[in-house]
Amino acid sequence: MFETLLLNFLFLLFPVLTFLIFFENRAYSYNRLILVFMSAVTMSLCIAKPIRLEIGYIFDLRYIPFIIVALFGGYRNVLPLYIILNAYRFYVGGGGVFYSFLFATAILILVPLYKNRFLKLPSKGRVIAASLIALLIMGVYLLILGFVQDSLDRQFWILSLNALTTHVGVMSVIMILIEKIISNIKNRERIVQSERLNVVSELAASVSHEIRNPLTVTSGFLQLLNKSKTMTPEEKGFVELSLQELQRAEKIVSDYLSFAKPQSENMVYSNMKAESEYTKNIIMPYATMHKVDVQFSFNNSLNKNYDRNQIQQCLINLYKNGIEAMKETDGGTLFIDIFEKKQNIMISIKDNGVGMTKDEISRLGKPYYSTKAEGTGLGMLMVYSTVDKVKGTIEVDSEKGKGTTFLITIPT
Repeated sequence: MFETLLLNFLFLLFPVLTFLIFFENRAYSYNRLILVFMSAVTMSLCIAKPIRLEIGYIFDLRYIPFIIVALFGGYRNVLPLYIILNAYRFYVGGGGVFYSFLFATAILILVPLYKNRFLKLPSKGRVIAASLIALLIMGVYLLILGFVQDSLDRQFWILSLNALTTHVGVMSVIMILIEKIISNIKNRERIVQSERLNVVSELAASVSHEIRNPLTVTSGFLQLLNKSKTMTPEEKGFVELSLQELQRAEKIVSDYLSFAKPQSENMVYSNMKAESEYTKNIIMPYATMHKVDVQFSFNNSLNKNYDRNQIQQCLINLYKNGIEAMKETDGGTLFIDIFEKKQNIMISIKDNGVGMTKDEISRLGKPYYSTKAEGTGLGMLMVYSTVDKVKGTIEVDSEKGKGTTFLITIPT
């Protein structure tokens, strides 16, 4: 029995190790069908090599990959596993084919319903939830088996104990490995983002000041030249265009300088109420112009040290992006909610605009990447830089055509 159990555990490790080796370093680039296929292979191998007890009973771990895919992937991904499971179980034959079909159908219908709530749980919560679901499912399965049996002898209770402990134990181990992989991916993305911001900050500090001086001098001379009475209207037009381009260049330099600026001159210790209300009032005319309603809620008593100007600019950038995302939908509602949760300041900014794909979300905060045709990407880079300076995190939840939610967590 022990050797077969280890073999089944190796089958279950196959998709995890394959993802770890080939796909972990390529976020969003792997094909979900590959993982579903590997889970199907694992499930089939578990059916083909069941665990045989010395008392004569057999059981297998087919439902562990089935439950995991149902929890993480929902109906779309678990349906192929359901078809493969029942087809292969019918091919194997023997007693219990009908009960296996009914039980798999019940799991297919019920477990994916919990997907959305399951994915919102913290890492530890998902491990516990998946283990409890495995315990519940196997408990119900054994309960039904007990009703079918003529008598519940000592051998049946030995089977029940082995099946329950094995399923819960193996599910816990596999879920811990999956959550560790997810944690490693998030930590690596956080480190890469932090290094990217440090590089931009150093580049801004070393280059922006030197560029700004000649821009200022050139702008001054062009303004003097523009006052000349001997210039033709066409030449004055060229000077005006040059001044506009110099102003645009100076704005880009100013954006870069905001990354390098140390948080010292405007540091405050506050709960962000004044800053959030100020930025809301600043953005209201812009929202009205684009037919966007703003719903603002503030419920926070925690205080934090931060640079007032940078936090204000960070919030304005996010509000403005949300409003502009609703241009194509002819208006909408921008929901701003600031509250406290577990000693963290939480800032939720939600719009019902055009939304983003997962690939677009993964590229947010990179220099010169923007979902807007005229955007430079420096606004979102500034947002990520500001949140990084206060040791906060940004979570983005978006769906194309349905809107976007930015959730900023700032520890106090």
